[in-house]
Amino acid sequence: MRKMQRHFVKGKRVFVGLGDSKRNWKVCVRCEGMIVDETSMPTDCENLSSYLRRCYPDCEIGVIYETGFQGFWLHDLLEADEIDCVVTPANKVTQEKDNRVKTDKIDARRLARNLESGDYISCYVPDRELRKDRQLSRALTQIQRTIISTRNRIRKFFDFHGINGDLPARRWYDTHYRKLGELKLSGPLQRCLEVYLRLLSDLQSLEKSLLGELRQLARKDRYRDSVSVKQSCPGVGFLSAIRFTLEWSEVSRVKSDKHLGSWLGLTASEYSSGESVHRGHIIRQGNSQVRAWLIEFAWTLIRKDPVMLDKFRRVWRSSGSKKKAIVAVARKLAGRMRTLELRQEPYQIGAVR
Repeated sequence: MRKMQRHFVKGKRVFVGLGDSKRNWKVCVRCEGMIVDETSMPTDCENLSSYLRRCYPDCEIGVIYETGFQGFWLHDLLEADEIDCVVTPANKVTQEKDNRVKTDKIDARRLARNLESGDYISCYVPDRELRKDRQLSRALTQIQRTIISTRNRIRKFFDFHGINGDLPARRWYDTHYRKLGELKLSGPLQRCLEVYLRLLSDLQSLEKSLLGELRQLARKDRYRDSVSVKQSCPGVGFLSAIRFTLEWSEVSRVKSDKHLGSWLGLTASEYSSGESVHRGHIIRQGNSQVRAWLIEFAWTLIRKDPVMLDKFRRVWRSSGSKKKAIVAVARKLAGRMRTLELRQEPYQIGAVR
C-alpha cells in the first residue's frame, strides 16, 4: 500500500509534519489531501534527509515543525540540504477547540495538514551568528540569577543556624558578603561557608568575564550603530543596548507599533462576546526578560521625559492603576525604540504641548 501511495505522489509536492521530541521524531507525510505515510525515527537529521530523499526523490518537499527546546539547528541542516523548512511558533498552531488529546503523532498530522492548507504562521529564524551572540546575553542572565539564588542561600544558612553577629537584618550589600570570609565558625559550618563563598566568587568572576565579552560585542560592526542609537535613550547603558539589539533582531519585520506591543506581550488580553467585554492582564507572549527591561526603563524614563510622564499620569487617572500606566509607558517606549532603530536617529526628550 505504501509503495502505491509513494508512486502516487511522484513529481508532486509533499508536506511533512514533524512531531518533535528529545529521542524520536514522529513523521507524517501528506499529498493532495491525504496521508501518504507515517513513521517514526531517531532524532537525527541525516536519517530524516535520507528518508525523504529515498522515498520521495522526484518530489518537492516541505517540512514543518514547532519551535521548542531544540532551537533552529534542524532548520539550518534541512535548508542546507535544499529541503524547504518552516518553523512555526507552538502557540500559533491551528487546532480544533474540542480536541483534548495531544500526542506527537497527532501533532505531526496536524502540522502536515496546516502546511498543506497554508494555515500556519512561520517563525523568523535568526542566522547562526546572531544566535551564538545572543547566547552570551542569555548566559549572563542565567549567571546573574544563580548569583541571586546563591546569595539567598547564604543568608538562609545564617538564619537557620542562628548566626547573627553584626550582619544586617534586611538588605545585604557586596561589602557584607566580602566580610563573611573573616568569620570563624565551628567545624562543618566553616567548611559550608567556605564552599558558598567560593561558589559566589566563581560566579561573580564569570559574570565579569561575560560582561567584558558583551562589551566587545557591542563594538562589532554588525551591532555598533544599533547599540549607539539605543544608548541615547535615558537610562539605557551599553549592556541593555546590546541585549535589546540581540533580542530585537526581528523588530524591523514588525509592521507597526501596535503589532510591536502584541509581539512583546504588552497588550491587554480580552475575552468579549456580544454585549460582554472583559479585558484582563497583558498577554505575556514573547520574551519575558525584554518586557522586564522595558518596564524597568519606563520607571526611569518618566523621571526624565515629560511626554512619558504625561502619558503615565493620563493612564493612571483613567485606570486608577500605576501598573497599567507603567505598562502603557513601556509599550510607548518600545515603539519609540523601534522608530529609532529604523531611522537610526538618537532619542529626543520631548515636551508636552
